Amino acid sequence: MGMHMGGPPGMRSFFRDSSVTKHKVVKGTGRRMMRFAAPYKRLLTVFLVMIVLDAFLGALNPLIFRSIINNGIIGKDSQLVVKLSLLVAVLAIVDTALSLAERWVSATVGEGLIFDMRSLVFRHVQRMPLAFFTRTQTGALVTRLNNDVLGAQQAFTDTLSNVVSNFISVVIVLGAMFFLSWQITLVALIMLPVFVLPARWVGRKLSSITREGYALNAEMNTTMTERFNVSGALLVKLFGRPDDEAATFEGRAGRVRDIGIMSAMYSRVFFASLMLTASLATAIVYGWGGVMAVNGELSVGTVVALTAYLTRLYGPLTALSNVNVDIMTALVSFERVFEVIDLAPMIDEKPDAVAIPRGVARVEFDHVDFGYPTADEVSLASLESVAVLDQAPSQQVLFDVDFVAEPGQLVALVGPSGAGKTTISQLVARLYDVRSGAVRINGVDVRDATLDSLRDTIGVVTQDAHLFHETIRSNLRYAKPDATDDEIHDALRGAQILPLVASLTDGLDTLVGDRGYRLSGGEKQRIAIARLLLKAPDVVVLDEATAHLDSESEAAVQKALETALAGRTSIVIAHRLSTVRNADQILVVDAGRIVQRGTHAELMDAGGVYRELYATQFERQEEVAGPAAAS
Repeated sequence: MGMHMGGPPGMRSFFRDSSVTKHKVVKGTGRRMMRFAAPYKRLLTVFLVMIVLDAFLGALNPLIFRSIINNGIIGKDSQLVVKLSLLVAVLAIVDTALSLAERWVSATVGEGLIFDMRSLVFRHVQRMPLAFFTRTQTGALVTRLNNDVLGAQQAFTDTLSNVVSNFISVVIVLGAMFFLSWQITLVALIMLPVFVLPARWVGRKLSSITREGYALNAEMNTTMTERFNVSGALLVKLFGRPDDEAATFEGRAGRVRDIGIMSAMYSRVFFASLMLTASLATAIVYGWGGVMAVNGELSVGTVVALTAYLTRLYGPLTALSNVNVDIMTALVSFERVFEVIDLAPMIDEKPDAVAIPRGVARVEFDHVDFGYPTADEVSLASLESVAVLDQAPSQQVLFDVDFVAEPGQLVALVGPSGAGKTTISQLVARLYDVRSGAVRINGVDVRDATLDSLRDTIGVVTQDAHLFHETIRSNLRYAKPDATDDEIHDALRGAQILPLVASLTDGLDTLVGDRGYRLSGGEKQRIAIARLLLKAPDVVVLDEATAHLDSESEAAVQKALETALAGRTSIVIAHRLSTVRNADQILVVDAGRIVQRGTHAELMDAGGVYRELYATQFERQEEVAGPAAAS
């Protein structure tokens, strides 16, 4: 879809979405944009000086050509011809050097701005709470870091250079042309609307086609992304629809092809029209100017100079006629970047935050109420690809949750699906903030703790441990970047997976694949436990870490967990109640409330929800074991 963007930079505004000019930019965006460029003000000043100088040099050549013809050739002064020709050559060398210097400054400023903005946005997004990522489209965030940042950068390179250069060129060229012949200059200007008006119509068509092309490309890319990752490829193969998928993809790719052809043709019409207008104007200058030269009203050199100036007039004038689109596009790009930066993270560190004391920890939930944040608290409509954010009020999901996990204790959370167990575990790590009450670790409210100390204190293993598409060593060092190979081997040994890693051809340098798909579920969990052991936290949170494993893998993971939990305060969400019978305290969660608490024996004696859950699981196991025994 980029083929129609290959023309002169100053003409790009005709291909951009002209509806951007109807957008009302947030007040102060321009000032913030200039502050963002402040570190580069000296380079930008040099850049502008070079642009102005380049424009002056470009305007000198036609006048030199005029003098060569009038004074040198017609005047039969060969020495003057040679001197002026050498001057043209010197100016050409200077102009080339100047253009290289311009490009270096432009690239330095542009790439510097891209780096600054991308780094700022990436760091800011990293600080956003989990709720932000549960609502936001990943593609929309990537677009902010790529397309919008590039669009903002162009404000200080392409747009700035084009506006200044074109304006200076037009002023100089028009001044020179009026000096040479005001009559021919007026006729040349009258010709301009003949091109500009149709160009605007073609430009609107091009911007419409471009929008559709981007949307179709996005659909095609989404199809490829979803089908080419491991989960998508597995689904296609299991449901046996590769031919249907190929047909769907070909339909979308075919539409992209058709749009590309239309775009190429409209683009060619645009530039052909510009060339035709310039050619017609040239014909008029040569015709009228030639007649005036024959009659002695103009010199031959003046006619040639006027013709040369025409090529330097129409392009810049045409570009300036639509420069508002360029400026608004840049402002909107900056506005979209600022929109993300201005979204304050809900979970942030207080200025007077304190570090959580290290050592075997005491975890306390003090009458905690909680409801998930609303959309307008954590997200942006543009990042969710919706016109208006969901206005539904927050629903309370936890009610007066109150318990203490003493140092070294194992506290198990059990209950039906959707009861609030995972929510409780997420509050320990401060992935969300409580609405009322408090969560304390070693007496420090997690909202008053430094984020670094909170991360160091707490280690989490979820039921679907995520691994990056990197080596085993790299995934483990994510927990401890300076870990030695001996420390990594000790962690793998404790996680009951060292023999497997040692048996691999590349050992620790084995790539685990996208999301760790080259490993089995049990192997991924044990790698995750090894990562936890390297981190050596004081509090361990396990969110149904063995829920989806077969019996053999579960046994291996359970043995690894014994090492991970030894001597640490642990909060474990249990899928199989048989795995938490030895817990120091079992909390039964139902509908956001702790409805029972005690040891396994105490809860079995008390009856109620726990005994019903245990009996249901035991009966299910009996039903599964029965047919297997009979066979």
